[in-house]
Amino acid sequence: MGSLSPAITSNLILPAKTVDRTFFHGLIGSVFACPGDRPNMIRLCKRSRRCVAFAGKNPMSAIDFSDPEWKSKFEDDFEKRFNIPHMRDIFPDAVSYPSTFCLRMRTPVSEEFAKGYPSDEEWHGYINNNDRVLLKVIRYSSPTSAGAECIDPDCTWVEQWIHRAGPREKIYFKPEDVKAAIITCGGLCPGLNDVIRQIVITLEIYGVKKIVGIPFGYRGFGKELAEIPLSRKVVQNVHLSGGSLLGVSRGGPNVSEIVDSMQERGINMLFVLGGNGTHAGANAIHNELRKRGLKVAVVGVPKTIDNDILLMDKTFGFDTAVEEAQRAINSAYIEAHSAYRGVGIVKLMGRSSGFIAMQAALASGQIDICLIPEVPFELHGPHGVLKHLKYLLETKGSAVICVAEGAGQSFVEKTNAKDASGNTVLGDIGVHIQQEIKKYFKEIGDPADVKYIDPTYMIRACRANASDGILCTVLGQNAVHGAFAGYSGITVGICNTHYVYLPIPEVISYPRTVDPNSRMWHRCLTSTGQPDFI
Repeated sequence: MGSLSPAITSNLILPAKTVDRTFFHGLIGSVFACPGDRPNMIRLCKRSRRCVAFAGKNPMSAIDFSDPEWKSKFEDDFEKRFNIPHMRDIFPDAVSYPSTFCLRMRTPVSEEFAKGYPSDEEWHGYINNNDRVLLKVIRYSSPTSAGAECIDPDCTWVEQWIHRAGPREKIYFKPEDVKAAIITCGGLCPGLNDVIRQIVITLEIYGVKKIVGIPFGYRGFGKELAEIPLSRKVVQNVHLSGGSLLGVSRGGPNVSEIVDSMQERGINMLFVLGGNGTHAGANAIHNELRKRGLKVAVVGVPKTIDNDILLMDKTFGFDTAVEEAQRAINSAYIEAHSAYRGVGIVKLMGRSSGFIAMQAALASGQIDICLIPEVPFELHGPHGVLKHLKYLLETKGSAVICVAEGAGQSFVEKTNAKDASGNTVLGDIGVHIQQEIKKYFKEIGDPADVKYIDPTYMIRACRANASDGILCTVLGQNAVHGAFAGYSGITVGICNTHYVYLPIPEVISYPRTVDPNSRMWHRCLTSTGQPDFI
C-alpha cells in the first residue's frame, strides 16, 4: 500500500535487545524469555529480580520486583495501555444521544426520528462502560508449569482487565448523519461475507441509511474504483458463499490519500476486516483522522485464517480451516495407506504460527509427524524427520506428514521477494520435503511412494462453517456497537469466551504463536507420537 505497507510490516516482530540479567515479556507482560530470544522461543530466566517489559515498539518502565508497590504500578500501566480511544478524548464536548438500538424494536427506526431517539430504560440489554473481562484466567503457581505465563519470577497473580464489547445506552453518532464504509483486505478467508452481512444488518437496525463497500481493500480508496451501495437486501444471502462480496487485495494508496478520499466521500464510520498488516493500516488511518480533528470511527474486525492475532481465543475462519483441512489429511492418509510404503504430505496455512497444522493434526488422528514454524527440526541426521519416517514405514507401512507453510524455511531457498503487503514470500517447504523424502529413500535403496497435497486456496475460498458463522455474526454486531458508542482505533475479539474491545496497537506488535511448552502442543505430540527432531 505504497507508504502504508512498510509501516505495517515493521511492527510485527519484537525488537531483539541484549540487556544483562534482564527479563523480557511479550505484549501483555506475561511470559519471561532470555534476552535476544524470539517471542515464540521462550526460556525461563531466574537470575534477577529486575525486569524490563516490552510491548511491541513501546518499552514499559523497568519493573523492580523488590519494590512492594510493583504490582499496583503494573496494573496501573496495564489499564492505561488497554484504555480504548474514545471520541471524547479529542472532542470533550461531543454530544451523546439515547441509543437507537433496542431489541424491542427489531425493524430500523423511522427516517424522520420525529419523536427523538427511541430508547427503553426498562430494557437491560446495554453494556455498562465500566464492564470488564478478565484477560487471563489461569493462576499459575510456578514458572515451570506447562504453558505458564508469569509476570514475575514468583508467578504472582495480577488481574488484567479489558473492555467488554456490546451496545451502549448512549451513542455518539446520529444514524441519519452516518455514512458507513466496509473494507476487506489481504487474502480470502472463510467468513468475510458473514461479517459484512452482519455489519450491514446491525447498521440498519440503528437507523443508518448510507452504507457502502469499498472494493478490493485499501486499493478501493483510489479514484478508479467506485464504492458499492450495501443494504440488507443486497447482503441477505451473501453468507451462503465463500470469498468476499467486496473483493480483496494487498497494497493501495498511502494513509494521507486514504483519509483524503474518506473526507471527499463523507465517510464517518469505517469497518476494516483484515489481519495484522490491515489493522496496522487501520490504526494509521485512525491516527491521521485524529490529527486532522475529524469525527470518524475506525473499527477493526480481526481476519486471519492463521489465528495469529494476539490476546484473542481465535479469529474467524480458523475453525473452518481446521475442519476443511480434514478432507486433505484424510485424502493423504488414504493415498499413503493404500500404497506400498506410502507417504502423504499435507501443507497447511501458517506463515509464522502453526495453529492450523497443530489443531488439524489433533482433530484428524491420522497425522504421524506435525511440523510447525515455532518448533525447530532437522530433516537429516540420527534424530531427523527422515530417520523417523524410515522407522514409521518399517513398523506401520505408511505415514502422513502435516507441515505449516512457514515451517523449515531455513531449508528452502530464500527469494528475498515480498508481496504487496510487505510479507516475505515463503519457499515451498512442502515440495522441499517431498523431494528430500524421495531422494533419501532412493539413496538407501528402499521404496517410498510419496503424495503431496496443498489445499490452501480450496480452504480459503470455503464458506464459513457453523462455528465461524456464529463468531462472525457476533464480531460484526459488536463492531457496529463499538463505533456508535464513540470508540475508534479499536478491534473486536473474543477473549475467554467473552467479546471484548482492544486498542489496535496492543494486538499487532507481533504475530501470536504456538507456545512449544503449552498443553495444546503437548497434546498434539501425544497424538502423533513423534519425537523431537533435533
